Amino acid sequence: MQAIKKHIIILFICICGISQAQNGFRIITGKDKAAVSFKLINNLIVIPVEINGVEMSFLLDSGVNKPIMFSLNPGDSLSIEQKERIHLRGLGSGEAIEAVKARSDFFNVGDIQKLNLELYIILDQDINMSTRLGIPIHGIIGYDVFKDFIVEINYNTERIKFHNPETYEYSNCRKCTDLPLTFRNNKPYIDVEVAIEEDKEPDVPVKLLIDSGGSDALWLFEEAAKGITIPEKKFDDFLGRGLSGSIYGMRARVKKFNMGIFSFENAKVAFPDSTAIAYVKNFKERNGSIGGEILKRFRVIFDYGNQRIRLKKSKYFSDPFRYNMSGIELQHNGMRVIQEVKKRNNSIHTNYGRAGNSTNLGEVSVVYEHYNKFSLVKAYEIAEIRKDSPAGLAGLKEGDIIVSINGRKVDRLSLSKVTGMLEGKENKKMRLKVLRGDLVLKFEFRLKEVL
Repeated sequence: MQAIKKHIIILFICICGISQAQNGFRIITGKDKAAVSFKLINNLIVIPVEINGVEMSFLLDSGVNKPIMFSLNPGDSLSIEQKERIHLRGLGSGEAIEAVKARSDFFNVGDIQKLNLELYIILDQDINMSTRLGIPIHGIIGYDVFKDFIVEINYNTERIKFHNPETYEYSNCRKCTDLPLTFRNNKPYIDVEVAIEEDKEPDVPVKLLIDSGGSDALWLFEEAAKGITIPEKKFDDFLGRGLSGSIYGMRARVKKFNMGIFSFENAKVAFPDSTAIAYVKNFKERNGSIGGEILKRFRVIFDYGNQRIRLKKSKYFSDPFRYNMSGIELQHNGMRVIQEVKKRNNSIHTNYGRAGNSTNLGEVSVVYEHYNKFSLVKAYEIAEIRKDSPAGLAGLKEGDIIVSINGRKVDRLSLSKVTGMLEGKENKKMRLKVLRGDLVLKFEFRLKEVL
């Protein structure tokens, strides 16, 4: 299954610079480091946070410079000081959205804490990441955490360590590469090289945003003057959703992508439409982004204070870059009610008495009583379906609710497990049962490589 796309990419007017703030995050235990476990979902890092005593889940995103929070559900309880209303713009060709500038009393990530953290609450309840990731996502945090520590992300163990910059010492590592970072609006950029096609310029230098909140491998902004062109082998696709609407573009592969001593061949790349990226192109030197599908292939050390990043291979380094072969992208769309007919076994035994040492049992009657049981189960809906994909050609449509895949019911599985069931080798046969309105329909297709 194709990796879930990044939904929120934010542009803020903020104070530039990367020096450690006096009232920044601190380690509350007094030790030189603190650690927290995270969940890796579709190449994205989800960390537990605590805001004013309420436990939540946030995305750790090096591509945002101010924390944001999605509008809370009516059942959620969180007391937070709200200050003023503002408008935000981001990726997508739509309009700006309304948000509230707010401040928390305290914000904890494990044993690190910041008092009076300023954040933005998005008021539109339709803008969130929970449906696409299948678990509650309450917000996104980035620069505020990275700037105060040397942050070590271990994708193998799914743990993050926050080191005190004043006491941290780098180890000697022959299998690592250290690369310089540059910053713009508190976001980290790296200079790397990409070879797009065999017969084109082999090594095109590009400046890319390091974006741990994007699940794709690479995004490149088409610019022929710099040698950044879309390969001949490509296909149209939905790339994700930004603050200002949906993002569409082309998907392809690059011949080679180099980061220091490390190199990848046939890496996946997306070229977003120019209208969707108009508000990030104010930084003209930027040529695209590096996302989670590349970053997870390393053990990463972010050192904002010294403007450097260290990379070492993780267990994911040699994983192949695979495109979604079904064409289906799912989302968790609440719950649905199912009715199950159950049988209750009522056995009736009649004893007619004793005669001497023998026991005479009467006949045994078994009565089955039917009754209805109603259950709430997860509803996994087709959110996007690629044009001319195997699933699309078979007749599946956006809005269809998946009931079963290859005979296995999906309503009690996690979203990641269901998307995994749609993966496999090319030509694998897929049998889907879906709910379309009041109709239960069956479809069959075979997985097919896109590129």
